[in-house]
Parts: sequence; structure tokens; C-alpha cells
Amino acid sequence: MKNKLVKIFGLMTVGLSLMVLLGGCAIVTLENPYQKADKVAKKSPKDIKVGVSLSTLSNPFFIAIKDGILNVAKENGSTVQVFDAQNDTAKQNNDVEDMIQKKVDVLIINPVDSSAISPEVKAANDAGIPVITVDRSSDAGKVLALVASDSREGGQMAADFMIKQLGKNAKIAELQGTPGASATRERGAGFDDAVKGKLKIVAKQTANFDRAKGLTTSENIIQGHADIKGMFSQNDEMALGAVQGLKGHEDVMIVGFDGSEDGIKAVKNGQMAATVAQQPDKMGELAIQAAYDYFADKSVPKDIKSPLELVVNKQYK
Repeated sequence: MKNKLVKIFGLMTVGLSLMVLLGGCAIVTLENPYQKADKVAKKSPKDIKVGVSLSTLSNPFFIAIKDGILNVAKENGSTVQVFDAQNDTAKQNNDVEDMIQKKVDVLIINPVDSSAISPEVKAANDAGIPVITVDRSSDAGKVLALVASDSREGGQMAADFMIKQLGKNAKIAELQGTPGASATRERGAGFDDAVKGKLKIVAKQTANFDRAKGLTTSENIIQGHADIKGMFSQNDEMALGAVQGLKGHEDVMIVGFDGSEDGIKAVKNGQMAATVAQQPDKMGELAIQAAYDYFADKSVPKDIKSPLELVVNKQYK
């Protein structure tokens, strides 16, 4: 009887020990070191591995962001790997997952789609990898910082310019960016709210921030609305496509957004009336500097603003 009691007590002790051990393992597994760590493990820039995913590298705007990142990284000896998502959400998610598996120290992401990237941002959170987004945000997951111009404010700047130049109730059209991208939503909201009751938007169509699609979409719009006086494009690439698509309708004012090199040239030579100019190279610089500040255990603002400027053709000044 005594031996039987000893055996039972021994089994209970082993069982309790296993419960404690498993409980401890569960705590370690569930803990997110990035979200819960009290102190950041400091790293110098030369020891930081940076993973970068950009929505597309066929657009000069995003090439400028890449160049801004790489220039600062080169000065500081950081290792950077850049992926081109080619405007494909599945490819971008696979690229980001690959970088997570390779255990980069920080991710800098310019999302194709703000919703579609959310699972990968959460996966990075779970892996303890800080995420910095550029130009467009993520709808979910924890982002260390968003580096962007105020897209809503930029849309309003474009609207105010067109209202002033075209007068009340003028008919206009709008070329929209990639559906689901935060820049599309915010630039559109800023513009639409500002023109409400002042200009008449008779057509809104997406051209996915793409020059070739901007050409064909603007051709379709002008065929159905030959009396429009202006066209707001949510980026310069679509606006440059519209320059070609609206040939023979040069009286239609085209206003872009981004301030790309080609966009500013088009404004100077009179093909476009204006563009809301961002500084994409500066965005890249600010993004990687935010990563350096994080690993130096410095405070990093959640929203890092990049300045905007309305660049206008001289005939409108």
C-alpha cells in the first residue's frame, strides 16, 4: 500500500512538472518580442540587415524611394535586399515572407495593396521584425512608422488649384490609382471632399497608377465626356498617359500627383498644368533613418511626414 501511494505521488509530481514546463513553453511561444520587449537590442547601422519590398520598380517614383534608401545604406555600411513586387500582391507577400524567413532585422514596405499586405505585417510582428511602411500604409498589423506625404492634403491642394482655374461647376474627370492602396483612398478623399459642390466629377476610372493604362483610360473617358475641362490624376504616371490619351483635347487641364522627374518636365513644357510634388528620395532616406533610430533605441514617430509642394506651369501663376 505504501509503495502504491509513493508511485501515485510520483506520477502526480511528474504531471505537475510537465504542466509547468508546457505552460512556460506556451508563454515563450506566444510572446512577441517586438511588441513586448521593454528594451530594444541596440545595433549599429553596419550590422543591420534591411529588407525592402516596393510595389513596382517600373515607376520612377518608387525607383527614387529605392535610391534614397540605398544611398543612406551605402554611407552607413548597411546590408540591403530590394524586391520588386511588380504590382502583384501575391508576389509581394511571398517576397516579404522570404525576407522574414531570412531573418532580416527590419522591413521597409511600400504595399501594392494596404489590405493584402496585412497578414505579412502580422507575420513580421510575430517574428519580432519591425516594419516601416512608405507612401502607403498597412490596414492591419503593427507598423513602427509610416513615412509618407499627407495624401489627403495633396488631393485638396490639387482640387483648390483646379477650382481656382476652372471656376464653379466645371466638368472634370478623375484617374484613380490601384484599388485598395491607401494612397488611392486618401488622395481621392482629399480631392473629392474639396471639389464637392464646386466642380462636377462626371467620370472616375481606375488606371492602377500605370502610364499605359492612364492613356487608354483617358481615351475612354474623353470619348464619353468630350466636354470635360479638367482631369485630376492620382499620380504622375497616369497623368503622363493622359497627356497622350487626350491629344486633340489640349484644352483639358491635367493635374498630377507625385512630382516625378517626367511629371515636372511635363508641367514645365505645358503638357500638364500642375503636379502635387512629393520627394520620394527623401521618403527613402527618412525610412531607413527611422530604422537606424529604432536600433539606437531612440523614439520613432508613428507618422513621419514628407513635404508636399504644388508645382505649377508658369502660365497659371
